[in-house]
Amino acid sequence: MGFDAPKEISQLTIIERLAGNATTDFGAPGIPPTVDHERSCSIDERRRFEKILRAGWRAFDNAVASARGKTLTKGPRGGGRSLAAIVSHVVEADAAYLSAVGWKVEKSDEPSQRLAATREAILAALEASANGEIPTRGPRGGERWTARYFARRVTWHVIAHVWEIERRLA
Repeated sequence: MGFDAPKEISQLTIIERLAGNATTDFGAPGIPPTVDHERSCSIDERRRFEKILRAGWRAFDNAVASARGKTLTKGPRGGGRSLAAIVSHVVEADAAYLSAVGWKVEKSDEPSQRLAATREAILAALEASANGEIPTRGPRGGERWTARYFARRVTWHVIAHVWEIERRLA
């Protein structure tokens, strides 16, 4: 994807500091950075976001496949979701993220169909948002996520659960 990770921490540049919120305290990007406030995206930017999303989905699918039939370790207090519950949680969170950008996903009772339908809806929502086809405010007046922030949140969430699965494989 054209990204070369820095070898030294001194190669990183902080371009913005943001106050956090409860979501940030949990470890998620809860406050959009200034760069994510831009509403429209070029075709190249949208395609880049799609590549990043697809890479996250491949990593998730690979992590799920590698964990099938294996035991996931429990947390320090004996808890932790099952593999099926993690997959279900990711799909449900993605549906909530779709709502935040102003889109919906078709309901399905079959888990694999739900996952595929949700991913298709994410790509459709990303395109519509990037093209300015979704109103910036919802029907109750709330501000909708931009395509950039939507892509950032969806990707962060799926990768966080890739790491969870990898970490918890016994």
